[in-house]
Amino acid sequence: MLISIRHTTRYVYQGPAAYTVQALRLRPPSFAGQRVIEWSLKTSAPTPGIQFTDGFGNLVDLVTINAPHAELVIEAAGLVETEDKSGVVAGLSRATPVRVYLKRTPQTMPDAAIEALAHSIAEQDCLPRLHALAEAVCDRVEYKTGTTHAHTSAAEALKEGQGVCQDHAHIFIAAARELGVPARYVTGYMLREDEEPAEAHHAWAEAWVDGLGWVGFDAANRICPTDAYVRLTTGLDAATAAPIIGSRRGGGEETLTVSVSAHAVKGQRQSQSQTGQSQSQG
Repeated sequence: MLISIRHTTRYVYQGPAAYTVQALRLRPPSFAGQRVIEWSLKTSAPTPGIQFTDGFGNLVDLVTINAPHAELVIEAAGLVETEDKSGVVAGLSRATPVRVYLKRTPQTMPDAAIEALAHSIAEQDCLPRLHALAEAVCDRVEYKTGTTHAHTSAAEALKEGQGVCQDHAHIFIAAARELGVPARYVTGYMLREDEEPAEAHHAWAEAWVDGLGWVGFDAANRICPTDAYVRLTTGLDAATAAPIIGSRRGGGEETLTVSVSAHAVKGQRQSQSQTGQSQSQG
């Protein structure tokens, strides 16, 4: 499937900011089942950012503005060709040892309820156990916006019984690590079933299965990622996998506007695959 994505973020400040630094993880990787046909990343910063790869293997653009400015606009856009691999993630650089993803963080720290949920799964083989865990998480937490926030922990979301994809992923990760299974947080984009343009930013989890490697689990939708998903960044939790992390000095209050859309491009798969072979550096 050929997917067109546009992700625009705009910060508008109450007054001029003196300094801004932003780490942008907005370049999707190519690997088995996902190929970036073309991609651009542009900002309103007066100078280009510097690029590096972080400890989780994400390509980062570090953007700084060291002059008075009233806004910052960040736009990532491009075409990505995907193939359904039944959730199996292969061909990515292993920048971090698998055991690192057993590390507990404030957002994925299990409490007694998460420990009980993890150990309630009857299946003993790893893959069926993880599928059952994803189902159990979805059963326990109703998808409902506005009930949690960016810093809600897995334990808090499970207790509330409501949340969004971030919460489903955190609970799954916390429970998987409780079972001794390395698990990591993933952000990306997802198409709706009708393939119409839609708000598409999404989060899910990946767990390590011996013999298969990393396998994706979208507990919020009770499936493994398909060709309707575009993988963007990964980390231990939502905080370390955030597409944009930064700070500024001055400017007062800010207004943040984010627009994310994705849609399938029909009738162009062959021509795009033949002519577009590289990522634009923006």
